[in-house]
Amino acid sequence: MNAESDERPAAAAAGGSAKTEPPLGSKAPHFIKRSRPLHVSWQVGVFIVGLAVVVAGIIMLPLPGPGWLVIFGGMAIWATEFVWAQLVLRWTKRKVTEAAQRALDPKVRRRNIILTTVGLVIIAVLVGVYVWKFGMELPWKVRD
Repeated sequence: MNAESDERPAAAAAGGSAKTEPPLGSKAPHFIKRSRPLHVSWQVGVFIVGLAVVVAGIIMLPLPGPGWLVIFGGMAIWATEFVWAQLVLRWTKRKVTEAAQRALDPKVRRRNIILTTVGLVIIAVLVGVYVWKFGMELPWKVRD
Protein backbone atom coordinates (compact mmCIF):
# COMPACT_ATOMS: atom_id res chain seq x y z
CA MET A 1 0.00 0.00 0.00
CA ASN A 2 1.42 3.35 -1.01
CA ALA A 3 1.88 5.94 1.74
CA GLU A 4 0.72 8.69 -0.61
CA SER A 5 -2.65 6.99 -1.04
CA ASP A 6 -3.08 7.11 2.75
CA GLU A 7 -2.81 10.89 2.81
CA ARG A 8 -6.12 12.35 3.82
CA PRO A 9 -7.16 15.66 5.25
CA ALA A 10 -6.10 15.94 8.85
CA ALA A 11 -9.48 17.33 9.86
CA ALA A 12 -11.19 14.16 8.64
CA ALA A 13 -8.60 11.97 10.38
CA ALA A 14 -9.04 13.88 13.64
CA GLY A 15 -12.80 13.54 13.60
CA GLY A 16 -13.63 16.86 11.96
CA SER A 17 -11.43 18.97 14.22
CA ALA A 18 -10.98 22.61 13.26
CA LYS A 19 -7.21 22.39 13.81
CA THR A 20 -5.35 21.37 10.70
CA GLU A 21 -2.64 18.78 11.14
CA PRO A 22 -0.02 18.00 8.53
CA PRO A 23 -1.02 15.27 6.09
CA LEU A 24 -0.05 11.69 6.82
CA GLY A 25 2.58 9.97 4.74
CA SER A 26 6.22 9.98 3.80
CA LYS A 27 8.30 13.10 4.33
CA ALA A 28 11.04 11.81 2.04
CA PRO A 29 12.31 14.20 -0.63
CA HIS A 30 10.48 14.02 -3.94
CA PHE A 31 13.43 12.57 -5.86
CA ILE A 32 13.52 9.63 -3.43
CA LYS A 33 9.77 9.01 -3.67
CA ARG A 34 9.96 8.88 -7.48
CA SER A 35 12.09 5.74 -7.49
CA ARG A 36 10.48 2.73 -5.79
CA PRO A 37 13.77 0.93 -4.95
CA LEU A 38 15.27 4.16 -3.59
CA HIS A 39 12.15 4.87 -1.54
CA VAL A 40 12.12 1.35 -0.05
CA SER A 41 15.82 1.70 0.78
CA TRP A 42 15.07 5.05 2.40
CA GLN A 43 12.27 3.47 4.47
CA VAL A 44 14.53 0.62 5.59
CA GLY A 45 17.20 3.13 6.64
CA VAL A 46 14.68 5.26 8.55
CA PHE A 47 13.30 2.14 10.24
CA ILE A 48 16.77 0.96 11.32
CA VAL A 49 17.78 4.38 12.67
CA GLY A 50 14.45 4.74 14.49
CA LEU A 51 14.75 1.21 15.88
CA ALA A 52 18.25 1.95 17.22
CA VAL A 53 16.98 5.09 18.96
CA VAL A 54 13.93 3.29 20.43
CA VAL A 55 16.11 0.41 21.68
CA ALA A 56 18.50 2.93 23.26
CA GLY A 57 15.52 4.54 24.98
CA ILE A 58 14.27 1.17 26.26
CA ILE A 59 17.74 0.46 27.64
CA MET A 60 17.69 3.87 29.37
CA LEU A 61 14.40 3.17 31.16
CA PRO A 62 15.97 1.30 34.10
CA LEU A 63 19.30 3.12 33.74
CA PRO A 64 20.06 6.81 34.21
CA GLY A 65 18.98 8.73 31.17
CA PRO A 66 15.93 10.23 29.49
CA GLY A 67 14.44 6.89 28.40
CA TRP A 68 10.92 8.01 27.46
CA LEU A 69 12.21 11.12 25.72
CA VAL A 70 14.55 9.00 23.59
CA ILE A 71 11.77 6.49 22.80
CA PHE A 72 9.52 9.31 21.59
CA GLY A 73 12.47 10.66 19.60
CA GLY A 74 12.73 7.29 17.85
CA MET A 75 9.00 7.35 17.21
CA ALA A 76 9.40 10.82 15.70
CA ILE A 77 12.09 9.45 13.39
CA TRP A 78 9.73 6.67 12.32
CA ALA A 79 6.93 9.22 11.89
CA THR A 80 8.89 10.93 9.13
CA GLU A 81 8.20 7.89 6.97
CA PHE A 82 5.47 5.66 8.42
CA VAL A 83 1.80 6.52 8.83
CA TRP A 84 1.32 4.19 11.82
CA ALA A 85 4.03 6.08 13.75
CA GLN A 86 2.44 9.42 12.84
CA LEU A 87 -0.90 8.19 14.18
CA VAL A 88 0.72 6.89 17.39
CA LEU A 89 2.46 10.24 17.95
CA ARG A 90 -0.76 12.18 17.31
CA TRP A 91 -2.64 9.95 19.76
CA THR A 92 0.16 10.33 22.35
CA LYS A 93 0.23 14.10 21.93
CA ARG A 94 -3.55 14.26 22.37
CA LYS A 95 -3.42 12.11 25.54
CA VAL A 96 -0.52 14.12 27.02
CA THR A 97 -2.40 17.36 26.37
CA GLU A 98 -5.53 15.95 28.04
CA ALA A 99 -3.49 14.76 31.04
CA ALA A 100 -1.82 18.16 31.36
CA GLN A 101 -5.22 19.85 31.33
CA ARG A 102 -6.51 17.46 34.00
CA ALA A 103 -3.38 18.01 36.12
CA LEU A 104 -3.94 21.77 36.02
CA ASP A 105 -7.47 21.36 37.41
CA PRO A 106 -7.44 22.93 40.91
CA LYS A 107 -9.24 19.97 42.52
CA VAL A 108 -6.77 17.48 41.04
CA ARG A 109 -3.79 19.64 42.03
CA ARG A 110 -5.08 19.92 45.59
CA ARG A 111 -5.59 16.14 45.76
CA ASN A 112 -2.09 15.49 44.39
CA ILE A 113 -0.52 17.89 46.89
CA ILE A 114 -2.38 16.23 49.77
CA LEU A 115 -1.38 12.71 48.63
CA THR A 116 2.26 13.77 48.19
CA THR A 117 2.32 15.38 51.64
CA VAL A 118 0.77 12.30 53.28
CA GLY A 119 3.27 10.05 51.48
CA LEU A 120 6.22 12.19 52.59
CA VAL A 121 4.96 12.21 56.19
CA ILE A 122 4.65 8.40 56.15
CA ILE A 123 8.19 8.05 54.76
CA ALA A 124 9.54 10.50 57.36
CA VAL A 125 7.86 8.55 60.19
CA LEU A 126 9.25 5.24 58.89
CA VAL A 127 12.77 6.70 58.62
CA GLY A 128 12.43 8.21 62.11
CA VAL A 129 11.33 4.86 63.58
CA TYR A 130 14.23 3.09 61.87
CA VAL A 131 16.79 5.63 63.11
CA TRP A 132 15.30 5.52 66.64
CA LYS A 133 15.42 1.72 66.72
CA PHE A 134 18.70 0.99 64.90
CA GLY A 135 20.59 4.27 64.92
CA MET A 136 22.34 5.61 61.86
CA GLU A 137 23.56 2.17 60.72
CA LEU A 138 22.69 1.05 57.26
CA PRO A 139 20.87 -2.29 56.89
CA TRP A 140 23.80 -3.78 54.98
CA LYS A 141 27.30 -4.34 56.27
CA VAL A 142 29.75 -1.96 54.64
CA ARG A 143 33.27 -1.88 56.00
CA ASP A 144 35.91 0.60 54.84
